[in-house]
Amino acid sequence: MNSFTAADCEYMARALQLARLGVYTAHPNPRVGCVLVKDGKIVGEGWHRKTGEAHAEVAALEDAGANASGATTYVTLEPCSHQGRTPPCADALIAAGVADVVAAMVDPNDKVSGNGHSALEGAGISVRTGLMQEEAAALNEGFLSRMQRGRPLVRLKIAASLDGRTAMANGESQWITGAAARDDVQRLRAASGAVMVGIGTVLADDPGLNVRRDDLDNDGMQPLRVVLDSNLQMPASARMLSLPGATLVLGTQDSERSVLEAAGASVQLVDEHDNGVDLTAVMSKLADLEINDVLVEAGPTLAGSILASDLVDELVIYQAPHIMGSESRGMFTTPNWRKIDQRLNLEIVDVRKIGTDLKITARPDR
Repeated sequence: MNSFTAADCEYMARALQLARLGVYTAHPNPRVGCVLVKDGKIVGEGWHRKTGEAHAEVAALEDAGANASGATTYVTLEPCSHQGRTPPCADALIAAGVADVVAAMVDPNDKVSGNGHSALEGAGISVRTGLMQEEAAALNEGFLSRMQRGRPLVRLKIAASLDGRTAMANGESQWITGAAARDDVQRLRAASGAVMVGIGTVLADDPGLNVRRDDLDNDGMQPLRVVLDSNLQMPASARMLSLPGATLVLGTQDSERSVLEAAGASVQLVDEHDNGVDLTAVMSKLADLEINDVLVEAGPTLAGSILASDLVDELVIYQAPHIMGSESRGMFTTPNWRKIDQRLNLEIVDVRKIGTDLKITARPDR
């Protein structure tokens, strides 16, 4: 059992703080921070900013220079031991002569898991693991989901009135929530590898699905826009196709494929299920595309389907302080649940006020 001091906790907390700087830019890689400490002082810091750029350990080593020799390394994820887009970090730490390594958690990637630590120990470097593991895992839930479950983390976002309505009977829905809540959604988008909607939302609202906040340090990155469109009904004039970033249309037949591809969309086919796309196959496809986190911004039909498919990991509900009435549209179109024991139980993990609205974060109680 590893033991850790108060100083160890302080330095790992700093490494986690650095890792969070990559929340909008590191994907599909994990968000990782690193701190080098020598003689009780921080001599180097780094974080992984973007795929293809230096990993956190290498950035910290460059910051420390010669002071890296004999230092203790605090890193939020096991140093990689394989050649990917960049050289192995474990080798860099060995070459720099660090004395020991404290890692928050083992890397769930099969190419790395345990191998980085073994390489370090083989070079005579002491390794301790498990400090602030839960915090490190929470920072990379999507990456862990893709590595361990073969699918991204799925976050379902809904804007609703106090009586749980998402649109008037005629489809009018702009705007249910206030400006502050809509700005907060931009953060969710920026932190996601993909934003997903159904074709019904595209035809009704012609959304852009892009990040529209200049104050977010996202380096201009845009999430992949994913449209579930079984029969490829999406018009070539759809607004999102003219915006920066990529759009992926997933369907079950390719009758209009060439038209959409000519308009700039990528079109791929997936299996059919219940007259629509197979949602499990969709998630597998997105995992293959290295998507860690999917933000679903759906109408009641897709929201109900993805919920009933047991694919939702988290619900984020922005609830506005008004009543829209019994004839307006609800949040979910679900199976015909007749008994109370068929209901889906949720655990509310956070409630906070965003402007004039409430933001409720909940997770299925599995």
